[in-house]
Amino acid sequence: MKRWKKVSLALLAVLILSQTPFIYRRYRLGRLHAAIESLNAQRAAAHDDAYTDYKGVLHVHSMLGGHSNGRFEDIVQAAHANNLAFVVMTEHPSAYVNTAEATLKGSHDGVLFLNGSEISAPGEVRLLVVPGIEPPGPDSNSFTAQDIITQATREGRLVFVAYPEQVRDWQLSGFDGMEVYNLYTNSQRVSYSRLFFDGLWSYWSYPELLFATIYEKPAANLKRWDEINAGGNRRAVAVAGNDAHANVGLSLRQLTGQPILELKLDPYERSFRLVRNHVLLEKGQTLDAESLTSALRQGHSFIAFDLFGDAGGFRFSAETTSEKKIMGDEITLPPGGGVRLTASVPVKGRLVFFKNGQVAHEERDAARKELLVNEPGVYRVEIYLDQLGRPLDAAPWIISNPIYVR
Repeated sequence: MKRWKKVSLALLAVLILSQTPFIYRRYRLGRLHAAIESLNAQRAAAHDDAYTDYKGVLHVHSMLGGHSNGRFEDIVQAAHANNLAFVVMTEHPSAYVNTAEATLKGSHDGVLFLNGSEISAPGEVRLLVVPGIEPPGPDSNSFTAQDIITQATREGRLVFVAYPEQVRDWQLSGFDGMEVYNLYTNSQRVSYSRLFFDGLWSYWSYPELLFATIYEKPAANLKRWDEINAGGNRRAVAVAGNDAHANVGLSLRQLTGQPILELKLDPYERSFRLVRNHVLLEKGQTLDAESLTSALRQGHSFIAFDLFGDAGGFRFSAETTSEKKIMGDEITLPPGGGVRLTASVPVKGRLVFFKNGQVAHEERDAARKELLVNEPGVYRVEIYLDQLGRPLDAAPWIISNPIYVR
């Protein structure tokens, strides 16, 4: 055999071997897709209780603020396609327009939009403020994150600490909650060379499920969140941020702005499908700006990675002989008695109960678990779908907000 043929065969063999991991992951994504469909088919009928579950997304940007070309109509269509009940916009500020006022708000195509801002403050602090505000001017060098929080809460606005892993000083007080998971932050950990080849093999068949190759539990943020709540001086609600910009990909446009060729790797419709915030409202209560803001502030909500299975129907509650509460609420430990915590999910999973950030109980292959607790503490639940394999055996499907047993 001629030398050039030997070299060619050797290079071909190397090429095939180099692609083996990506071919195998393509195969695993196919199996994961089938397993998710099977899991959703096993969902129990939604139980009739006193609450209605509304799913939506938080931390969304449009073309306002200069970080995206995303149009309002793209966002509305993506929300409608995902059957979302609400979208919380958090626009970057601009020197030329009040982006918080100019963004989507009110009802559009059956979806409720709240207008908000993402404000940067000294000390690597970024805040999501809803309804949004204009940031201090460029000459206001003395303002602090605490100043913004104090002003916003005094005016009845929601304030969430975004990108908590970047915050250097946690002496902040008065904020409503923190973004324990951020889709953009998670994606920054990926190897782009690996993602490129995974995309070659899997993008056209399983574009959303490529997320499964990079999804990681936000362990450090969960630890910080637990520490804040367990300290007793502050309470913080957990939310997930989609950080949706629809600004990753390639685009060729006319001078008028009309697209000629466009390939988006993070379209809104896809970002909205990966992770969501579910809010619980009492039945009969109308979903509007006031009720949604109130529910988010109280922590009557949970985080769900709905890509891996519809989490609608999850409940986490606490009950004594005299009262019943849901996640986000406080409940009093009765003298000589206990509090019964109950977690239920629409499909079987691994239910992990936490007390003050430490694992208190773990129940495998269960759709419901009651746990009697006799000590004060901050209790929450994470749900894992071990039957789906990696990454769901190590990263949660559902993260509840806490119940505070006092």
